[in-house]
Parts: sequence; structure tokens; C-alpha cells
Amino acid sequence: MTNLKHRKIIPKLIDFIDDKEIIVLHGSRQVGKTSVLRYLIDNYLRKEAGNNLFYFDLEDFALLELCNEGTDRVMDYLKAKGADASRKTYLLIDEIQYLNNPSSFLKLFCDRYGSSVKLIVSGSSTFLIKKKFKNSLVGRIIDFELFPLDFEEFLEFKDKRFNLRAKMPHQAEDEINRLYKEFVLYGGYPAIVLENNVAKKEIKLKQMINTYIKRDIRDLAEIRELDKFNNLIKVLSVQAGSLLNITELSNTLRLSKKTVEDYIFFLENTYIIRRVRPFYKNIRSELSKMSKIFFEDTGLMNLLANKTFSQNSTGNMLENSIYSQLRKNLDVESLYFWRTNRGQEVDFVVDFTTREKETNLIPIEAKSLFLNKYTTHIRYFKNNYGPKKAYFCCLSKGEDCRYPDIEIIYPWQILSSLE
Repeated sequence: MTNLKHRKIIPKLIDFIDDKEIIVLHGSRQVGKTSVLRYLIDNYLRKEAGNNLFYFDLEDFALLELCNEGTDRVMDYLKAKGADASRKTYLLIDEIQYLNNPSSFLKLFCDRYGSSVKLIVSGSSTFLIKKKFKNSLVGRIIDFELFPLDFEEFLEFKDKRFNLRAKMPHQAEDEINRLYKEFVLYGGYPAIVLENNVAKKEIKLKQMINTYIKRDIRDLAEIRELDKFNNLIKVLSVQAGSLLNITELSNTLRLSKKTVEDYIFFLENTYIIRRVRPFYKNIRSELSKMSKIFFEDTGLMNLLANKTFSQNSTGNMLENSIYSQLRKNLDVESLYFWRTNRGQEVDFVVDFTTREKETNLIPIEAKSLFLNKYTTHIRYFKNNYGPKKAYFCCLSKGEDCRYPDIEIIYPWQILSSLE
């Protein structure tokens, strides 16, 4: 059995192992999709399936050609390889987007063989998959996104054992804070986390940037003005955590607003950036048009912004890391920021409002250092919206909080605080 690390998404996939629907796992390159499939094979499926377990990597041209010939040919191949037709067969296909028509392939497989074959597939680009997937797959697939590691997974990959939900001595807190700063600087791509040498981390992540952002996305989006596209990514990395002003970007980069919007769409749908929408109740007094921009990985953001790894984490990087933590563990549609036209702002608002309309808002402020003067905006939000909880995330305290209704937490405590 290979020494693969557990990911939080594994139990979610296991819940659907016995269902007829096809499990689709997608995310950026190098995010660990293949490792997740291998983990499922080694830890769950091998004992259950025996000889009825098959893994296809469609970067293998022969297997790609086989799948492009159709589902019947694939079934003939599985039988030839010893699949027992009287038992359930498990077929895992990596890089499904390489198929000429993945939508048709998956639809036919589900309709013809769904009762006898459990299909689990992965793909490396949301946009590429969705471009080829049609509505015919509605009701036939269960869709999962895999992201770079969150901080709890980061600790698992570093073989660090901490109970982040327990009260701990300051020595342990100091050690976790050092690890969190490393997480902020270098991000959560598994290969980068597992590499201990900083120079090698940088080389590996730069190679990912060159192959994934500057080649794959360029070709996918048919981008012709490559220098301006690269400049857009650079500008966005410097402005992460700020309002996304399309008009300003258009003027700065000398691109049409439509082109800027298209480029941002491509970057969003290939797991580079994400827009977070504003939260508002009073549309007149609160800004409601512009979103904030965040990077899905802080290491990527750091390298793009600085050309080399900065060794000092900024407030923007810390804020982006908290976004990343929330994004990977909550429904992104429940995540907002808040800003008024008078400049009052709260970094994040998590909206847990139920379908029964029971309001449950949680404001979260993020700064490297806590000082009481930094609580003005979050207290204003509390006074206007009456949330039950409010959190101030920081890496260190400059002074004790004078406000009992605001809880000061470390960034690595945010997930347990929201449970």
C-alpha cells in the first residue's frame, strides 16, 4: 500500500460509492486528484472489488483511444482483463477532459452500465470539463471540487499532530503560528508542501505557473495578447483582497472591458482566482456592484506578485489565506464581504441563514496584529445586523480586547470556531 495522505474530501466521496451516479472530481493541476483516486483504490476499493477494480490514466494514449471508441469497447476491454460480470465493477478514470466527448461517454456509461459499473472520474480544469459537458448529465453525476490543502490538511502532510480545537499552551500556539506563516507564504499545493527546500518549492511552483497558467489557460482561452494576459495576473496578485475594478484594469492594461471580463472568467474557472460578492441590506448606503478578488492559493499569489517567494507575509496574504480556509470548507455562496460607501468594511461575512429565514451572520475581520482601534467597523456591523458571533483573526495580540462580544482567534482556529 502506498503512503498517500488522507484528504478531507475522501469521506464525501465514500458516501456516494454505492450510488449509481458517476462521481466527478475536478480541480487545478497538481492539486492531488490522482492521489485521491489512488487513496480510494488502496484504502477502500481494492478489498471490496478485487479483480473488478480498474484505473485508467487518459494521458496514456492507448487508453484514451480505447475510451474514445465508446463505452461498449471499454466494457469489452474490462471483460478481457478479467472483470467478473456477476459482481460490481469499479472503474476510475483520470483526466477525463482528454476525451473527445466526455459528456456523451459518461451519459452512455451511466445509462447502459450504471447498475453494474461504478464510474469515478477526475478532470483538471473546470472550464474545459464544463465546456464539453452538456445538460444531459443532470442527474447522472455527483460533482466534487478538490482544492489545494487547507491548513488542517497542511499539518497532516507535514506530519504535525495538533488538536486545533483544544486549549493549548502558548508553546504549542507559537509552533502552530510558525507553521501557519509557512502555509501563508508557500500555499497548499501538495508537492510544494511536501518539499522542504524553499528554492525547490519555488522552482516547482514556477513550473506549475508556466505550464498551467501561461500555457494551458492561454491555449484553452485562445488568448492572443499573452503579455497583457500575464500582466493582468500580475496586477491581480498585487491587488488580492481589493475591490475588482474592471474599468480601471481595462485602462491600465489597454484591454477592452469585455476582454478583461473574459480573462477573469477563465482564471476563475481554472482555479486561479475567485470573486467574493458584497453583502448588503441597504443598497443605497452599501456598495453593491464590485466584488473582491482572491487567489485560490497564497503561494501562487506570493510568487506571481513578487517573482520570487517573499519571506514576509503581508496583511493581504493573511486575508487571502483566511479566504482560502473558508472557501475550501464552506459553500462559497455563503461567503461575502461588507463595505459601505463611507469606507466601513468587514473582510468576511459568513451567511448561515437557513431556508426558514433564521438569520445567522458571522462577521470576520483579519489583521496580522490585534488592536482595539481595529474593531470599529466590525462593531458597527454588529450594531446594525445583530450577529450572535464576531471574530477577529490575528497572528498576534497588541493588547487585550475591550469588547466581550468580539472573540479574538488565530487564523488556524477559524474553522473550529464556525462549527
